[in-house]
Parts: sequence; C-alpha cells; structure tokens
Amino acid sequence: MKIGLFGTGAYGMALSSILSHNRHTVTMWTKFEQEADDLRTKRGNEKLIPNFKIDKDVEVTTSVEECIREKDLLIIAIPAAFVTDLCKEMKPYIKDNHIIIATKGIEQGTGLFMNQIIEKTLDTRNVAVISGPSFAIDITSKMPVGLSIASKAPETILLARKALQNNYIKLRESTDVEGVEICGSIKNVIALSAGMLAGLKANESTKAMLIAEALHDMESILDAFHCDKRTVLSFAGIGDLLLTCTTEKSRNYSFGKLLGEQPDKKEIEEYLKNTTVEGYYTLESIYQLLKDKQVSIPIIDLIYEIVVRGKNPELLLAFLVFKD
Repeated sequence: MKIGLFGTGAYGMALSSILSHNRHTVTMWTKFEQEADDLRTKRGNEKLIPNFKIDKDVEVTTSVEECIREKDLLIIAIPAAFVTDLCKEMKPYIKDNHIIIATKGIEQGTGLFMNQIIEKTLDTRNVAVISGPSFAIDITSKMPVGLSIASKAPETILLARKALQNNYIKLRESTDVEGVEICGSIKNVIALSAGMLAGLKANESTKAMLIAEALHDMESILDAFHCDKRTVLSFAGIGDLLLTCTTEKSRNYSFGKLLGEQPDKKEIEEYLKNTTVEGYYTLESIYQLLKDKQVSIPIIDLIYEIVVRGKNPELLLAFLVFKD
C-alpha cells in the first residue's frame, strides 16, 4: 500500500518503522523545512529516539498535497493542538480517504475529540482511531505491542490491519470510537497525578491504589459520554493507563513528578515550554466538558486544582483515602 503519514515526531517515526517492516510505501509529512531536511540527511532524530533510523525508502515532504496524493491510507500522528490546522490544509485534497488517527487528546476551546475534528472538517467518514500502551522507543524495538483500533467503517479497519498488524503488532477491534479516544486522552491526565505521587515519594502500594481508583473514574467518564464502559478494559484503557502511570518515559508522568516535587513556577514554565505534555493540554478540555455535562469526577477536579490553580500536590494523598 501507499501510505501518507502526517507527523515526524517520535511516534510518527515509530509508526513509519512498522509500515516499512510491513513493506508499504511511506511518505512522511512535516510542516517544517529544516526538520524535513534533517530527516532526509540523518534519517533520524537522536533526541527523540536514540539509535533509530527511518527506512531508506521513506520519503519526507513538507507538501500536504504530496502526502495525500494517490495514497491508500493516511495516518495522523501530530500533537492534538495542531490537528485542526492540519485538517484545514488537507481539506482541498480529501474525498472519502481512509484516515487513521494516532493523536490522543481533546481540543481546547471546542472540546472536540480528534475524530470529531476530522469528520467536521474533512469530506470522509472512513476514520479510525488507534490507541494503546505503545511508547515510540518500544515500538522500534519490535517487541510485542497491543493497540485498540476503533472505527465504524469496516474497510478502514481492514486497511489498518494490512498497514500495521504483523508478528509484533496486535490490533483489537472496537466500534467505540469516542470511548477509545476518551481513554487515550484521560490516561494522560491521570498520569499527571501518578507522577505527583512519585514526586511526593509515595510508595508502590499508593500508586497502585491511584490506578485502581482511576479505572473506576474512567468508567464513569465513559458512561457520562454514553460510551461502552467495557472499553476501560481494552489496550486503550487499562493497558495505556498502566504504561503511562508507571514510568518516567511518559512525559505526563514526568511532568507530574516535577509538580509533586513542588519546584518554583519558573521551572514548571520552562518544562512546559520545551516539552509536549498532552495531559496538561487535555486537562482544561476534559474539566470543562465534564462541567458542561454536570458530571462530577473528583479526581479530575483535584488534578485541575493542583495543576492549573496551584494547589498543594499533597492534597492527593488525603484524597485517595477519603474519596468515596
């Protein structure tokens, strides 16, 4: 197949390694000419994935049209904050294209999930989302990784399987598109609190307590959005939650750990300036969405109070004990 891959960050490069392994023809897009030139010459980015090179046959472009033209499948793997702008650039070239969304998050201001942005902006209903426990560097090691793939378009599911599934990538199907998106977004927010516990020197038992409580809260959020509550048990749910909440390889966990250590405000601002923290970006959106639905999810409220309003992270310790 011919595949257009939007995004040359760590996850985009990792996805390219799967596609190349499966012998597909890949064109990668970046908005930045310097980034494109670096990838064409160096074939990698040591800062993002050390000791990894994209396949020699992968083409790199800054042209949205070129990345779409004559492709059997498109994959979007850029930060959530930039998906709307990309879709506007894609719009003139899209007609019933099959699109996989590998981006996790909720758009600030609109409260839209990524599939909603695409279906609102682009002329296609052939959309799927993938989500699951899959750090970019782990994908490139070619050890087993499991992903949820959700779509209401059977042909898009089939193309996704052909593109991604192999002897180390496993896909589990779902029709609960929004549920998979919610899990992929919320786990980043929960990971902020897991990191806070690490910053507060909490032990492993306390961290496990948080994850158990968070599963119930994720189930409540799925129910509030009329999604399938069983999605919480998928790769996109418990799988990704466990991964993101237990290691400093997660940027969300690392940022939460920094907050738990209670540094000065300047250090926090510097971290956010230099690091994409999807959980921080998503927090405002899910907090507002839940308020609009008049749904109370106490752990989200508390994370918001600590991260946005500067409350003491130690409140999290008492919360875990006295939460109903």
